[in-house]
Amino acid sequence: MVDPATAQLARVVIRGLAAGQAVEIDGLGVFHPDPVKGVRFEPPAPRVFLAHVREDQQAAARLCDDLAEAGFSPWIDARNLLPGQNWPRAIESAIETSDFFVACFSTRSAAKRGGFQAEIRYALDCAQRIPLEEIFIVPLRLNACRVPRVIERELQYVDLFPDWGKGARRLTAMMRREHARRHGVACPAPAR
Repeated sequence: MVDPATAQLARVVIRGLAAGQAVEIDGLGVFHPDPVKGVRFEPPAPRVFLAHVREDQQAAARLCDDLAEAGFSPWIDARNLLPGQNWPRAIESAIETSDFFVACFSTRSAAKRGGFQAEIRYALDCAQRIPLEEIFIVPLRLNACRVPRVIERELQYVDLFPDWGKGARRLTAMMRREHARRHGVACPAPAR
Protein backbone atom coordinates (compact mmCIF):
# COMPACT_ATOMS: atom_id res chain seq x y z
CA MET A 1 0.00 0.00 0.00
CA VAL A 2 1.32 3.47 -0.94
CA ASP A 3 1.23 6.09 1.78
CA PRO A 4 -0.75 9.30 1.00
CA ALA A 5 2.33 11.56 0.86
CA THR A 6 4.03 9.35 -1.73
CA ALA A 7 0.84 9.18 -3.80
CA GLN A 8 0.49 12.97 -3.69
CA LEU A 9 4.12 13.42 -4.75
CA ALA A 10 3.62 11.01 -7.65
CA ARG A 11 0.56 12.99 -8.78
CA VAL A 12 2.52 16.26 -8.73
CA VAL A 13 5.35 14.72 -10.80
CA ILE A 14 2.91 13.18 -13.30
CA ARG A 15 0.96 16.45 -13.62
CA GLY A 16 4.15 18.44 -14.29
CA LEU A 17 5.43 15.94 -16.84
CA ALA A 18 2.03 15.86 -18.59
CA ALA A 19 2.25 19.67 -18.88
CA GLY A 20 5.67 19.28 -20.54
CA GLN A 21 7.57 20.66 -17.56
CA ALA A 22 10.61 19.31 -15.76
CA VAL A 23 9.93 18.50 -12.11
CA GLU A 24 12.75 18.91 -9.61
CA ILE A 25 12.68 17.30 -6.19
CA ASP A 26 15.36 18.85 -4.02
CA GLY A 27 17.99 16.31 -3.06
CA LEU A 28 16.55 13.63 -5.35
CA GLY A 29 16.91 14.96 -8.88
CA VAL A 30 14.91 16.15 -11.88
CA PHE A 31 12.26 14.31 -13.87
CA HIS A 32 12.15 15.47 -17.51
CA PRO A 33 9.44 14.74 -20.07
CA ASP A 34 10.95 12.55 -22.80
CA PRO A 35 9.15 12.03 -26.11
CA VAL A 36 10.68 8.56 -26.56
CA LYS A 37 10.79 7.10 -23.04
CA GLY A 38 8.00 9.14 -21.48
CA VAL A 39 10.20 10.29 -18.62
CA ARG A 40 13.92 10.76 -18.06
CA PHE A 41 15.39 11.07 -14.57
CA GLU A 42 18.51 13.13 -13.93
CA PRO A 43 20.17 12.72 -10.52
CA PRO A 44 21.32 15.91 -8.83
CA ALA A 45 24.74 17.29 -9.65
CA PRO A 46 27.38 16.52 -7.03
CA ARG A 47 27.41 19.27 -4.39
CA VAL A 48 30.76 20.94 -3.72
CA PHE A 49 31.34 23.24 -0.74
CA LEU A 50 34.06 25.84 -1.41
CA ALA A 51 35.84 27.06 1.74
CA HIS A 52 38.00 30.16 1.33
CA VAL A 53 38.95 33.42 2.97
CA ARG A 54 37.51 36.75 1.87
CA GLU A 55 40.88 37.77 0.43
CA ASP A 56 40.63 34.86 -2.03
CA GLN A 57 37.03 35.62 -3.06
CA GLN A 58 37.96 36.30 -6.70
CA ALA A 59 39.77 32.97 -7.12
CA ALA A 60 36.98 31.12 -5.27
CA ALA A 61 34.35 32.71 -7.54
CA ARG A 62 36.34 31.64 -10.61
CA LEU A 63 36.56 28.08 -9.27
CA CYS A 64 32.83 28.16 -8.50
CA ASP A 65 32.09 29.14 -12.11
CA ASP A 66 34.44 26.44 -13.44
CA LEU A 67 32.76 23.77 -11.31
CA ALA A 68 29.25 24.85 -12.34
CA GLU A 69 30.31 24.79 -16.00
CA ALA A 70 31.70 21.27 -15.47
CA GLY A 71 28.30 20.03 -14.22
CA PHE A 72 28.79 20.30 -10.45
CA SER A 73 26.66 22.23 -7.96
CA PRO A 74 29.12 24.44 -6.07
CA TRP A 75 28.19 26.17 -2.81
CA ILE A 76 29.96 29.43 -1.99
CA ASP A 77 28.90 31.79 0.77
CA ALA A 78 28.84 34.99 -1.31
CA ARG A 79 26.34 33.46 -3.73
CA ASN A 80 24.35 31.03 -1.62
CA LEU A 81 23.75 32.76 1.71
CA LEU A 82 20.44 34.62 1.75
CA PRO A 83 19.78 37.97 3.45
CA GLY A 84 18.73 37.39 7.03
CA GLN A 85 19.76 33.73 6.95
CA ASN A 86 21.45 32.23 10.01
CA TRP A 87 24.80 31.98 8.26
CA PRO A 88 26.66 29.73 10.74
CA ARG A 89 23.86 27.14 10.55
CA ALA A 90 23.53 27.52 6.76
CA ILE A 91 27.26 26.91 6.33
CA GLU A 92 27.19 23.85 8.58
CA SER A 93 24.18 22.48 6.69
CA ALA A 94 25.90 23.09 3.33
CA ILE A 95 29.02 21.25 4.54
CA GLU A 96 26.96 18.34 5.92
CA THR A 97 25.02 17.89 2.69
CA SER A 98 27.96 18.34 0.31
CA ASP A 99 29.47 15.49 -1.63
CA PHE A 100 32.87 17.22 -1.53
CA PHE A 101 34.48 19.89 0.66
CA VAL A 102 37.15 21.86 -1.21
CA ALA A 103 39.42 23.88 1.08
CA CYS A 104 41.10 26.68 -0.90
CA PHE A 105 44.49 27.28 0.74
CA SER A 106 46.68 30.27 -0.08
CA THR A 107 49.38 32.37 1.51
CA ARG A 108 46.50 34.56 2.76
CA SER A 109 44.43 31.76 4.31
CA ALA A 110 46.87 29.24 5.74
CA ALA A 111 47.56 31.13 8.97
CA LYS A 112 44.43 33.32 9.14
CA ARG A 113 42.11 32.88 12.10
CA GLY A 114 38.36 32.85 11.69
CA GLY A 115 35.59 31.23 9.70
CA PHE A 116 37.80 29.41 7.19
CA GLN A 117 39.53 27.48 9.98
CA ALA A 118 36.18 26.73 11.64
CA GLU A 119 34.80 25.39 8.34
CA ILE A 120 37.80 23.08 7.94
CA ARG A 121 37.42 21.79 11.49
CA TYR A 122 33.72 21.16 10.93
CA ALA A 123 34.45 19.33 7.67
CA LEU A 124 37.04 17.19 9.47
CA ASP A 125 34.34 16.28 12.03
CA CYS A 126 31.87 15.44 9.22
CA ALA A 127 34.52 13.34 7.46
CA GLN A 128 34.71 11.06 10.51
CA ARG A 129 31.20 9.81 9.67
CA ILE A 130 32.10 9.00 6.06
CA PRO A 131 33.62 5.66 5.03
CA LEU A 132 37.42 5.86 4.99
CA GLU A 133 37.70 4.95 1.30
CA GLU A 134 35.49 7.89 0.23
CA ILE A 135 37.05 11.19 -0.75
CA PHE A 136 35.31 14.11 0.97
CA ILE A 137 37.86 16.78 1.90
CA VAL A 138 39.93 18.01 -1.02
CA PRO A 139 42.73 20.44 -0.14
CA LEU A 140 43.44 22.82 -2.99
CA ARG A 141 46.29 25.31 -3.22
CA LEU A 142 45.70 28.61 -5.00
CA ASN A 143 49.40 29.51 -4.76
CA ALA A 144 52.65 28.17 -3.29
CA CYS A 145 51.59 28.02 0.36
CA ARG A 146 51.89 25.50 3.17
CA VAL A 147 48.99 23.22 3.83
CA PRO A 148 48.38 22.65 7.58
CA ARG A 149 50.21 19.56 8.82
CA VAL A 150 47.04 17.84 10.02
CA ILE A 151 45.74 18.00 6.43
CA GLU A 152 49.03 17.45 4.59
CA ARG A 153 49.80 14.36 6.69
CA GLU A 154 46.78 12.46 5.38
CA LEU A 155 45.34 14.10 2.27
CA GLN A 156 46.76 14.76 -1.17
CA TYR A 157 46.15 18.28 -2.43
CA VAL A 158 45.56 19.77 -5.89
CA ASP A 159 47.45 22.82 -7.16
CA LEU A 160 45.69 25.43 -9.28
CA PHE A 161 49.02 27.03 -10.12
CA PRO A 162 51.02 27.52 -12.25
CA ASP A 163 48.39 26.06 -14.63
CA TRP A 164 44.82 26.78 -13.42
CA GLY A 165 43.19 24.75 -16.19
CA LYS A 166 45.27 21.64 -15.53
CA GLY A 167 44.55 21.80 -11.79
CA ALA A 168 40.82 22.38 -12.34
CA ARG A 169 40.64 19.43 -14.78
CA ARG A 170 42.43 17.20 -12.25
CA LEU A 171 39.97 18.25 -9.53
CA THR A 172 36.85 17.69 -11.63
CA ALA A 173 38.11 14.37 -13.02
CA MET A 174 38.71 13.07 -9.49
CA MET A 175 35.28 14.22 -8.30
CA ARG A 176 33.59 12.63 -11.33
CA ARG A 177 35.36 9.29 -10.68
CA GLU A 178 34.55 9.40 -6.97
CA HIS A 179 30.91 10.29 -7.58
CA ALA A 180 30.55 7.45 -10.10
CA ARG A 181 32.26 5.02 -7.70
CA ARG A 182 29.94 5.99 -4.83
CA HIS A 183 26.68 6.01 -6.74
CA GLY A 184 27.28 3.82 -9.76
CA VAL A 185 26.21 6.68 -12.03
CA ALA A 186 28.12 9.19 -14.07
CA CYS A 187 28.29 12.78 -12.94
CA PRO A 188 25.67 14.83 -14.82
CA ALA A 189 27.09 16.40 -17.97
CA PRO A 190 27.89 20.09 -18.02
CA ALA A 191 25.04 22.38 -19.00
CA ARG A 192 25.60 23.71 -22.51
